[in-house]
Amino acid sequence: MPFAEANGIRIFYEIRGEGEPLVLIPGLSIDITLFERIISELAKKYCVIAFDNRGAGRSDKPDIPYSVEMMVDDTAGLLSELKIERAHVIGISLGGRIAIALALKHTELVKSLTLVSTGPKVQNSLRRKLLFVLIEIPRRIGALGKKYPQPYYAYMHQRKASQNYDATPRLHEIRIPTLILHGDKDRVVPKRMVEKMHTEIQNSKIVSFRGGHMFLFWKQKEFLDAVEDFLRPLQKGA
Repeated sequence: MPFAEANGIRIFYEIRGEGEPLVLIPGLSIDITLFERIISELAKKYCVIAFDNRGAGRSDKPDIPYSVEMMVDDTAGLLSELKIERAHVIGISLGGRIAIALALKHTELVKSLTLVSTGPKVQNSLRRKLLFVLIEIPRRIGALGKKYPQPYYAYMHQRKASQNYDATPRLHEIRIPTLILHGDKDRVVPKRMVEKMHTEIQNSKIVSFRGGHMFLFWKQKEFLDAVEDFLRPLQKGA
């Protein structure tokens, strides 16, 4: 199994396909096994680097406080180990905040950003808190059936890292091509936050889909088509 030592931990990763490098960063509590079909499709045109964030899947799960900045260093360390100098980056939910932070801290590493079901910060509203309470029992039951279950402490470390991050004041600094993909019924990331992010990131495009926070699994073809339409003009020689 492919593991890399980066930022003091072992990170599990997979590389598939050929072409320009494309990094996929998963969201809260998710490992890359959930993206099997999406990775396979993307790998038909790109060299896809997918990995499990610290605290999830087959990567290390240290019982210490996490931060988005720490997970950025994990990502940058992995790319350094793999000798990847620049890549397109897709970040989903928490992975989107990691992708934003990566673009801000290591602009030279990021050729383009695709931000999926995400915003520059977590909206700490009563509605969101109630939503997490409602999904907690199903989440724990679902974790039992996972091939690589996530310990509760690791889930909470990831969740707190996400809650503590806010890139809102710095979004205007992002000048690379950016695609924002959002479900119109997403109850986790408010539409107004996504539209504000689109306004602040100058070179960005927004595409809305019918669906909720995880629309990309139910609208997979449309999701992949939107990503390809965005990335195609950015290829070398295009």
